[in-house]
Amino acid sequence: MFKLSSRLQTHKVFPLGWPRVRHASASSAGERTALFDFHVRNGGKIVNFGGYALPVQYSDQSIIASHLYTRGVGSIFDVSHMLQSYVRGKDAAACLESVCTADILEMPGGSGSLTVFTNEQGGILDDLIVNKVSEQELYVVSNAAMKQQDQEIMSSAVSRFKSQGKDVSIEFLSPADQSLIAVQGPQVAQQLAKLLPQPKALEQLYFMRSGVFELAGIRNVRITRCGYTGEDGVEISVQSAQVEALTEALLAAGELRLAGLGARDSLRLEAGLCLYGNDIDAQITPVEAALAWLVAKRRRTTADFPGAQPILQQLKEGVQRRRIGLQMLGAKVPPARAGVAIFSGGQQVGRVTSGCPSPSTGRNIAMGYVTEQLKKPGTKLELKVRDKFYEAEVTRMPFVKANYYNKPKQ
Repeated sequence: MFKLSSRLQTHKVFPLGWPRVRHASASSAGERTALFDFHVRNGGKIVNFGGYALPVQYSDQSIIASHLYTRGVGSIFDVSHMLQSYVRGKDAAACLESVCTADILEMPGGSGSLTVFTNEQGGILDDLIVNKVSEQELYVVSNAAMKQQDQEIMSSAVSRFKSQGKDVSIEFLSPADQSLIAVQGPQVAQQLAKLLPQPKALEQLYFMRSGVFELAGIRNVRITRCGYTGEDGVEISVQSAQVEALTEALLAAGELRLAGLGARDSLRLEAGLCLYGNDIDAQITPVEAALAWLVAKRRRTTADFPGAQPILQQLKEGVQRRRIGLQMLGAKVPPARAGVAIFSGGQQVGRVTSGCPSPSTGRNIAMGYVTEQLKKPGTKLELKVRDKFYEAEVTRMPFVKANYYNKPKQ
């Protein structure tokens, strides 16, 4: 069993980039997921996140303890607030390609890709994962905070294609009907194997691949090998009527624990992953966000996605600002939260978009944007925290080694 010190178990932190929210009452916390009562029974401290009532942590462990347990063993997160969609029809891939930057047409069946919706200026409207179930079916997961916008983007694309006589339709899944839980950590596969009819069924399910399984006696459960922590893990889509039974079975397997949004946020920052609305938004392009790899090679040639020309111009000519990782230097320095100004030579050169103490490294880490000439790792900068300047250094991301379950190289 992974052990934690008593100091870490009692220390508490606030989620990255969030306002210091008070725990919400049941009446003010927002829309409930199917696991709401389960969270409350298990000591979940509920907050309103993106309009949904979700646990920021649980009473039996601090956010830092939960973070470290995820890195060492594994945790279960309720992410049912995310928008789950199915796009179907022989023109489904072409339809979704018309609003994002991925190469879905040439994506192998059963595989998935992170991508972004973009506007005509090249700004990022949202990040999402597209899974190619088959040549005529796509499974899409995007952010809850942008749910209405994302539904409009995809619905408009479908309507446009249908008006041209194309074969495509879309189904948006409601959290009342379909739930999503993320199970993340190095022992996740071992724990899930106990609940599968064929314990080795997940061995060929590599990172960013998806399939339908029977799990804990529940049929038609979609398991996708992905996550938001940098660890091996899965996201599990299951009927809401069965999600509590599935979560109980995962806990009964012996090693997994429940975790909340606080640990999820610090884990994703250590993994160098963006939070929409903080680190990326409609005014930031994939190139500026150091996400140019999301613009697939074929799509750069076809140049048929929103904002293609501005993005292709940036790829050719460069940008004025860039997302970078930062590590604060020195002992007993305060963390730099979202909004902290970044300085070089007495001049402001950027701003922090996310930041926190890193439980895994013992350092204060952050990400933000600086002028292009300052992006090189090792560059010394200053962060202005509460009217005092503290030294920091540009560093490569992720801040901790990624442990995704990738297919061995031949």
